[in-house]
Amino acid sequence: MGRINLNPRLAKGGRCYDVVEVARLFGVHPHTVRGWRKAGLQPIDHGRPVLFQGSVLSAFLASRRAAIKRPCPPGALYCLKCREPRPPDPTTVEFRKAAHGAGMLTACCGACGTRMNRRARQDQLAALLPGVTVRFPQDQGSIAGCDGSPVNLEPGGS
Repeated sequence: MGRINLNPRLAKGGRCYDVVEVARLFGVHPHTVRGWRKAGLQPIDHGRPVLFQGSVLSAFLASRRAAIKRPCPPGALYCLKCREPRPPDPTTVEFRKAAHGAGMLTACCGACGTRMNRRARQDQLAALLPGVTVRFPQDQGSIAGCDGSPVNLEPGGS
């Protein structure tokens, strides 16, 4: 099972939680909460039941979330196969415009060739990929723009 994305704002700052309440709040197993304690989550005291302050719990989960983030530097896109930001192959960089100046920036990874995608605005392209020429492929048109002739009919069929 993959890593789940926990929302640290679920824990209320002025409230105390025991292990079972934390597990129920975030939808994890109580053993996971005990593992967080071994990883650095500080309880209120060393007595039983083990209680955690909500603000400490929120800060702990927010710091864990921030630690796994890998922001892309300028000139790189995130490759899911390599699991790190990589420079794209300059011959494959394309931008397909969508509504309101936003669009999808696509390219192939320079290391492994996997397709990389990033949502971006057209005015940000020079800052995201400095020194890379971005192609703007022509729109293929919509179905409404077709001439109306059937496409996949066999000869003699209707």
